[in-house]
Amino acid sequence: MPRKPKRKAPASPAARGTSPEPYPSHASPSPAQCLAVRDALLGFHGFPEEFAPFRRLRLGGRSPEDCSSDSPPPPSPTVLDGIVTTLLSQNTTEAISRRAFASLKAAFPSWDQVVDEEGTRLEDAIRCGGLAATKAARIRAMLRGVRERRGKICLEYLRELSVDEVKRELSQFKGIGPKTGWCVPWVKQKTLLWICCKGGLVACVLMFYLQKDDFPVDTHVHRITKAMGWVPVTASREKAYIHLNNKIPDDLKFDLNCLIVTHGKLCQTCAKKMGGIINGCWCFDKRLQNLATALAAKGFCKAVVQ
Repeated sequence: MPRKPKRKAPASPAARGTSPEPYPSHASPSPAQCLAVRDALLGFHGFPEEFAPFRRLRLGGRSPEDCSSDSPPPPSPTVLDGIVTTLLSQNTTEAISRRAFASLKAAFPSWDQVVDEEGTRLEDAIRCGGLAATKAARIRAMLRGVRERRGKICLEYLRELSVDEVKRELSQFKGIGPKTGWCVPWVKQKTLLWICCKGGLVACVLMFYLQKDDFPVDTHVHRITKAMGWVPVTASREKAYIHLNNKIPDDLKFDLNCLIVTHGKLCQTCAKKMGGIINGCWCFDKRLQNLATALAAKGFCKAVVQ
């Protein structure tokens, strides 16, 4: 009797290139919840001006209010410029990290020169940004790895890859793995210094420099999504990142992330941790009573409206 062919086991999430869902029984947030919160925050704050350059890049140079604009898109930083600037931003201010990047580019017109230089010129060039030895070693190791793997120091090819493919590529390079926590500054946009602290460099590069649909989880996002019940109270930042990226619709990720971060910075009550839950999130701030009532009435917020 001929043997029956063995049935292939279904591919695991890892095999399919997606992260396994850490909270399969946690239904929130639904697409409707995401849309409601996005619209409510957008109506209250407007879209944050500091994130506008990135939003215009995602829209091909047009503002959302004038999609018929024929103006050319703003220049996009190269992926490598973005990563190096981000690495320089550790433990310093936006102004200082910008100065360190300008000093680096003045001392080394090409990335190949950074890799080939064997002295301390790189450290000297970025010394104003602090942690010069550590940052120089990471930058040089990353650039060397790119050249060894690609034959030239350029990461623009990442723009053509999927989110999962970009994550796999960047995880190959020391210092920019998925758990590396930095911030991603935009030139002359001071507020952006705070957006991605511990939000994950790869996730931030995906959203800001590659215009991919990803949802970084920084301190504000982590705290507020717990308060709304979107992730369990005990969720780590890493698991919250996976869960929220699995649940939030791609077309809402960018606006929702920017708005939650902005709200976390502007609402003083939301900035205070209270046993892992923000009792005041949208609920004790009189300016946001209507928003809180609307969210609570629809079951979107676990905090009690008073």
